[in-house]
Amino acid sequence: MSQVLLDQGEKVILYNDEQKDLEQTFREDMKKRGGKIVFSEDPRPYLKKSKLFIISPGIPFTTDVVKKAREEKLEIIGEAEYASRLYKGHWVGITGTNGKTTTTTLVSRMLATLPVPTTVAGNIGYALSKELEHMGPESYVAAELSSFQLEGMTTFHPQIACIVNITPDHFERHGNMENYINAKAQIFAHQTAEDVLVLNYDNEPDRKLASRAASRVFFFSTEEKLEKGAWIEEGNFVFDVDGSKHVVCKVSDLKIFGAHNEQNVLAAILCCHFAGVTVENMEKVLKAFEGVEHRLEYVTTIKGVPYYNDSKATNTDSAVKAIEAFKEGHVILLAGGHDKMTDLTEFMQVTARKTDALILLGEARQRFLKAAQKNGVKNIVMCDGSFEDAVRLAYDMAKPPQVVLLSPACSSYDMFANFPERGRVFKSIVHTLKKEAGEEA
Repeated sequence: MSQVLLDQGEKVILYNDEQKDLEQTFREDMKKRGGKIVFSEDPRPYLKKSKLFIISPGIPFTTDVVKKAREEKLEIIGEAEYASRLYKGHWVGITGTNGKTTTTTLVSRMLATLPVPTTVAGNIGYALSKELEHMGPESYVAAELSSFQLEGMTTFHPQIACIVNITPDHFERHGNMENYINAKAQIFAHQTAEDVLVLNYDNEPDRKLASRAASRVFFFSTEEKLEKGAWIEEGNFVFDVDGSKHVVCKVSDLKIFGAHNEQNVLAAILCCHFAGVTVENMEKVLKAFEGVEHRLEYVTTIKGVPYYNDSKATNTDSAVKAIEAFKEGHVILLAGGHDKMTDLTEFMQVTARKTDALILLGEARQRFLKAAQKNGVKNIVMCDGSFEDAVRLAYDMAKPPQVVLLSPACSSYDMFANFPERGRVFKSIVHTLKKEAGEEA
């Protein structure tokens, strides 16, 4: 972000209220180009000389420095909002509690079939401001946007917006469901009647948001046949937005599985239809797509037992979708981590029906234990040791036709820097176990 601002000829002050380790080359570049880095100082002298306050997505709007910025009457926006002011091309903005990374990845691959420059950025791992800096007005971006990023939007206007689903999450930041929904709704707050909003008909909070939209609303559903939108009919993904029905491909053509992934596919189909992607190119992308890393990712099979990495399941709804993807059940589930303090009832009810064993680890394990016992989960194993100890416990007890699933329903911050690190460690341990079992390929 700071480099982009400097590229624009702006004078930049990078502020943090705690000391941070920064690469020497970054520090030198900032100094060379007239930027300033400030740690652990009173921010007010710097705020007084500033014209714009750009907040990092990880910083809540309730922090002291933001309050001081408001006192100085500064405009406060997020990095994604600034990027939207720079970029004059076309947006497909995607958010949701779960599924937004898979949907964004699918959309980006479909957009890549268009005869114009395309890119993917946002919460998916590429900073919007940097990725879009040199993209022209004819280009398209598939932008994954978190509630944290959307909180900092004030004028953002995507031509195509999509909310994959909304379920309880991030109450530690937003406080309650109403505030969380309102943050998500920022994705379409500035749309007009010329724009498109794609919503999940099967999700009640999504469905209710339609009445708040000024844009054209199209639903997708895995449970209902719709008058217009996208749905599943006779085992096919179909869509109809103008009285003409199109069949894209068979559900059985997918390499990914689970009802949640079927929703992601339908959302991507609608978004990309309005971006101009052909049905033939949608079909090619869907048949080739093998999923995203850390989301119900097949790792390997040991002694007839498949292992799946779903480290991206950082909330209960995401974990429920992963567990339910295994139609036959017989899941050995690894769950727990840094607790988001959301309700565990549905998660534990599904766990009781679908799992043969629940292994609990991390900071959340005691609260998860009480909820599991309350909801009738029978075979509960508490792991007070390391993450590797928990994976080895699963290995020791798993027998065919069981599967071992890491789907924590928690963030990773008690043991890891982030969920990708947790997923990579899980895969490394599983591959080590495979070698120890004498099954190394």
